[in-house]
Amino acid sequence: MTTIEGTRPDVVRTVKYPVYERFYTWQGEGVHLGRAAYFIRLYGCPQACPWCDSAGTWHKDYRPEGVTLMTAVDLATMVAQDSPDGAFVVITGGEPILFNLGPLVNELHALGRRVHIETSGIAELRGNIDWVTLSPKPFGTWPTPEVVARADEVKIIVHDVADIQAGLDTLTGLKPAAVIWLHPEWSKARERDAAVLNAITDAVKANPRLRAGYQMHKLYRADELDAHSDKRLIPLGGNTELGY
Repeated sequence: MTTIEGTRPDVVRTVKYPVYERFYTWQGEGVHLGRAAYFIRLYGCPQACPWCDSAGTWHKDYRPEGVTLMTAVDLATMVAQDSPDGAFVVITGGEPILFNLGPLVNELHALGRRVHIETSGIAELRGNIDWVTLSPKPFGTWPTPEVVARADEVKIIVHDVADIQAGLDTLTGLKPAAVIWLHPEWSKARERDAAVLNAITDAVKANPRLRAGYQMHKLYRADELDAHSDKRLIPLGGNTELGY
């Protein structure tokens, strides 16, 4: 078994991650859009985004009856069984940066898998992760400078027009090669909110470094096809007024 530097093998075998769901699908957003990907969604997040599309990972009214604890070896075994070589692995949440991902990343690397993370960047990033997608939450805890510097791409969620500049303000120290996406928050995208969509268009036209994004997997409903994905109907942010 491979281990991270300074980590005892017995710790690697016994550390457990709270797995909200795991499923094989394709990446629906960003630079790696359309590529086969195995998602590991961990439980827990302190940001409590009011429009979160994975509110079951933290909202008190939509907590699952139980959360499965799995070791790095357990998860790597599931990845190997349920997805072919060449599919990368995305660790998401909730907020996965809260956990020491080093043991899990090493086990996945031992399978020959590349490992991506989707995070708001609020803590130390542990583990030799291959691709960092940063989604800053300017209304909550800002990403650390270290994670901003590590980011390969940024996904700014746009619920209101002001969210564009607020998200950009968190990115001091971002490397020049990092891609910056502006994603309409799903209730705005679903309802084709002209103010939000036009603001994204205007921002991209004004600053060619920015890119307009979208959650393509939701149009396909691709994640739902895997037997292990959560099929419960949970409203955005736990708020039924925003829809599902």
